[in-house]
Amino acid sequence: MPRPLRLAPLLLLCLASPVLAQGSMAGMPGMNSTVDTAQLNRARAALEKYRDPIAAVRDGYFSTVACMDFPTGEPGAMGMRPGAMGVHFLNPGAVGPNLDPTRPQVLVYEPVHDTLRLVGAEWFMPTQVSNQRPSLFGQDFAGPMEGHEPIMPAELHHYDLHVWLWKDNPNGMFSPTNPAVHCPANARYTVRSGPPHMLQQGSNE
Repeated sequence: MPRPLRLAPLLLLCLASPVLAQGSMAGMPGMNSTVDTAQLNRARAALEKYRDPIAAVRDGYFSTVACMDFPTGEPGAMGMRPGAMGVHFLNPGAVGPNLDPTRPQVLVYEPVHDTLRLVGAEWFMPTQVSNQRPSLFGQDFAGPMEGHEPIMPAELHHYDLHVWLWKDNPNGMFSPTNPAVHCPANARYTVRSGPPHMLQQGSNE
């Protein structure tokens, strides 16, 4: 995979921004039995406009290009089931110490023919901002973990929570992968990968 896809300069610049400077045990997400349905409904309503990816770009979400696919999953500490994550649109301006259920750091799109369909969102917290496990929607975030190469540098340790708001997920709404999402086979920007390396909670190493 071409090295320019790593987006390291963009993400490291994001971590060095004044917003982040103010805020300066492996775990799986979304396994809590209690779900905050009201928060989910607010998030879905607020993000409906991003079904148009151009609207997302206008609001500061930029494509990481690669369609991330995890065909074998990982049964160990990550507990990641086989499935895809799709194409991530990252908003560096939304990364910071405060989580907003209506403003995710990442929007997730599935390539379908010549279109991009909004299927989910991801809330993202670098450990450089907080080394405490966050939660939203009544669910704990996964992590801490390394960054998902090639779309971010491995050094970007973080917690995250995927929420499949617009496409049913047989693995569960909060699973990091969705077997109902497909990356184009043999496409130039389809990246088939293994899961990120999990870290000990509280580790910034």
